[in-house]
Amino acid sequence: QVHLVESGGGLVQAGGSLRLSCAASGRTFSSYAMGWFRRAPGTEREFVATINWSGISTYYADSVKGRFTISRDNAANTVYLQMNSLKPEDTAVYYCAVGSIYSTSQNHYSYWGQGTQVTVSS
Repeated sequence: QVHLVESGGGLVQAGGSLRLSCAASGRTFSSYAMGWFRRAPGTEREFVATINWSGISTYYADSVKGRFTISRDNAANTVYLQMNSLKPEDTAVYYCAVGSIYSTSQNHYSYWGQGTQVTVSS
């Protein structure tokens, strides 16, 4: 069993930055890929970014590429999402998840956090 807790969400103006954190407990965190997903109001949950177990490999959705950075600290069992140049369309609930493989598909992620709200005002 894995327990994930996201933090760092909030209200920010367009062009601003936020850093999300996801603290994990329960399993060997460093053995797994981690991902960030988001769900905007009235839409399906979508992929944002993923990072492999070592942190060497990362992949981003086109909509956030160049603005968001995913990273991890295996010693601290934490994964981060640095979000810069935020846009109103980034407004969503952001979720972190543990992946069995390094993947953009939600089907490969077994454990999910409760989510943290990010609201970007124009």
